[in-house]
Amino acid sequence: MKEELLHILRCSLSDFYSTFLPKAIFLRFKNFENYLETCAILNAKSGRCPSDCKFCAQSSVSTAKIKVYPLMKEEELVERALKAFEAGVNRFSFVTSGISPTREEVKTIGRAVENVVSRTKGAQVCVSLGVIGKRELEFLKGCGISRYHHNLETSKEFYPRITSTQSWHERLRTVERAKEAGLSVCCGGVFGMGEGPEDIVSLAVTLANLEVDSVPVNFLHPIKGTPLEGANFLTPVKALRILTLLRIAMPKAQVRLCGGREYNLKNLQPLALLVADSLMVGDYLTTPGRALKEDASMIKELGLSSTLEV
Repeated sequence: MKEELLHILRCSLSDFYSTFLPKAIFLRFKNFENYLETCAILNAKSGRCPSDCKFCAQSSVSTAKIKVYPLMKEEELVERALKAFEAGVNRFSFVTSGISPTREEVKTIGRAVENVVSRTKGAQVCVSLGVIGKRELEFLKGCGISRYHHNLETSKEFYPRITSTQSWHERLRTVERAKEAGLSVCCGGVFGMGEGPEDIVSLAVTLANLEVDSVPVNFLHPIKGTPLEGANFLTPVKALRILTLLRIAMPKAQVRLCGGREYNLKNLQPLALLVADSLMVGDYLTTPGRALKEDASMIKELGLSSTLEV
């Protein structure tokens, strides 16, 4: 499989468009038909992260001007989630900065999840709280979360060039713990940080072997004040090749188009949704996203169906 995946990144443009892109589109519609799932996130606790991740505006090595605040109050967490579900979003996730949550933060988020689930029929609430123990995961599952999110970020080989604070294997173990707790898992990475084709394939193979349920695909949006503010490794076609590779590597996993899509895919965004079956809408952690009505219009014009209501 590795050789085929590498070929997707290295083959001629004509081979990519005539062979691999059609294969990816076929697999997407075979397994997900014309439905597009949408999700939204809330930066529930922002900034002051002790990690030194070079791509992140919230890290200890960033001087980016962002909003910094502790975990939001339970009432605000609930209000923001309910608003997203009212707009027709399928999934909503609470995301916090930092390496691990405190016990009180887990309790607050757990209460918010219980509140949202009790007030919204069929609500799929996810959380992304960093490194966390099995006991806390089981507690959150009991509160009603449907999925835990934790990215590997990149390949284990390239990872030391991006951060030194947390180990790649610690990230992997967190994902494994979530699976052991009986939770669905959302796990992917950030592309465009300077990694090579072998790194992209390595991460894809790892995710395939982990049998993750959802693969969030983030393309680096360089932010002023971060060590990678001058990064310029992607083009729209390169980003589309990466999506195609992930779809072919994991035909039945949700391939979720997330942060940096507007900046990197540009006019190829609609084409990307013929490969990806899921889309993050609204704002990202520290950068703004598109208006919901723009994404709803794009989805409709492609002939895809979703529950997004704007």
